[in-house]
Amino acid sequence: MNGLALLLGATVIFIAAYIVYGSWLAKKWGVDPSRPTPAYTQKDGIDYLPTKPAVLLGHHFSSIAGAGPIVGPISAAVFGWIPVSLWIIVGSIFFGGVHDYGSMVASIRHKGQSIGQIIESNVGRRAKLLFAIFAWVTLLVVVAAFANIVASTFVANPGAGTASLLFIVLAVGFGYAVYRSGIPLLIGTIFGIIGMAVSFWLGHIFPLALSKEVWLLILLAYVFVASIAPVWILLQPRDYLNSFLLYAMMIAAFLGIIFYQPTMEIAGFVGFDLGGGQWLFPVLFVTVACGAISGFHSLVSSGTSSKQLDNERNAKLIGYGSMLIEGLLAICAIISVAYVAADKLPVLLKQGGPVNAFAQGTATFMTSLGLDFSLSKEFVALTISAFALTTLDTATRLGRFIFQEMIAPTENNKEVKPNSVREALSNRYVATLITIAAAWYMASGSYLTIWPIFGTANQMLAALALLAITAWLKKEGRDTYMITIPMYFMFAVTFTSLGQLIYSNLGKNWLIVGVSALLTVLSLALAVEAFRVFSEDKKETSQAEGLQSQSQE
Repeated sequence: MNGLALLLGATVIFIAAYIVYGSWLAKKWGVDPSRPTPAYTQKDGIDYLPTKPAVLLGHHFSSIAGAGPIVGPISAAVFGWIPVSLWIIVGSIFFGGVHDYGSMVASIRHKGQSIGQIIESNVGRRAKLLFAIFAWVTLLVVVAAFANIVASTFVANPGAGTASLLFIVLAVGFGYAVYRSGIPLLIGTIFGIIGMAVSFWLGHIFPLALSKEVWLLILLAYVFVASIAPVWILLQPRDYLNSFLLYAMMIAAFLGIIFYQPTMEIAGFVGFDLGGGQWLFPVLFVTVACGAISGFHSLVSSGTSSKQLDNERNAKLIGYGSMLIEGLLAICAIISVAYVAADKLPVLLKQGGPVNAFAQGTATFMTSLGLDFSLSKEFVALTISAFALTTLDTATRLGRFIFQEMIAPTENNKEVKPNSVREALSNRYVATLITIAAAWYMASGSYLTIWPIFGTANQMLAALALLAITAWLKKEGRDTYMITIPMYFMFAVTFTSLGQLIYSNLGKNWLIVGVSALLTVLSLALAVEAFRVFSEDKKETSQAEGLQSQSQE
């Protein structure tokens, strides 16, 4: 099959879904453009800050994308390109898009609070604690997985690593210029893009050839600073400028596929059972996470983006639209690997992982536009690693938020049972350091070791986020079936996968066994707690209806 047909077909389907299904969701959830958002009602200039849609789209998309829609589809290509492509398209529209959009709307209606706090409001404090522990452990795995992937990419492409470091300096200058010096966004953007081009050129001319261990330390030092700094000085500007990188890469890849017209060289469908415990269900649905549905997205939607949304009408663009764009990126990834897989994929994976394989395929397509192959490959590697780095700093910041909530829980903005130990541990510097140290321990191995548990934990987090949205919609008296159908499916996928991980790693990798067992217990306890509340609410509703009926008689 021609890869162009797949790309164009997916694009048309995603546009139709955004217009039709996205608008239907907004209507069912009561999205109201006249309602003030938490960015205004809770404005503090640090976390809550009204942000222009173009800037917030850049931040949100940068945060959720990362290397996930590249690594997942490429790793799952062993099943064939057809099941991977179908899951990306169906998942993005009816699973991931609903999950991301719903998390954002639910957070907006709870003063910009996180999914954990939404669970507390609609299920109970014990459920919130269970979710917080689960989410924090999952974020540790996210940071470990993406730090490992970025470090490996920088070793294989030193120029990309150098340019990424220069981007950090550029982002700080951009943030100060736009938010503190009053330079118009358009002027700042023009100079920012020029600065990015200069940084890319300097990285190509003066690449830093460092070991993976050194890159890991540099990355973790960066995310420590990014986690504690105000959003306007580093997080927002870096994400906004990086979004232009991805837009440029996706346009170049799109045009490259149009002119190159690659064929799908790998098999369309290999089989349901590949041996060694590799069954299409559940492996496909936890391996392709960020390209179809990702629990991490709910933490971004409710943790940072909902606090910066300037109008409820833009929730559809930021929440639902970003997920569909990410799905399109995942389709590009499967086309690139399907073309180069015939003879080069094993070598490319060994040299730099899935990002290197994607860069090889996409750079090949870009040569049809008259671009140099080596520069194109370095540019693609830089773009994906820059977004993975964005996922890193956002995940670390969210991990810090959640750790602080666990250690020093609050009620009515006052700490519950305050004491000196809690105050010390919940300090933002200490909370960030603990989060990074735990993630660094997990990141010491290969991404191949971390990714299975990352995918499973991430998808279970998605199921739990859908559970939280369901609880909110039930209290609002709104329909929930657009949420509950994907929720039940994701619970089935992840419980099966956790069981497989525990069984297959017994006596081999006790870290994965321990983390999998902990996540299983936490998610089961939280699910039981939530369904108990649902049952009580249903019973109370039935009793109320019965009393009303009797009074009418």
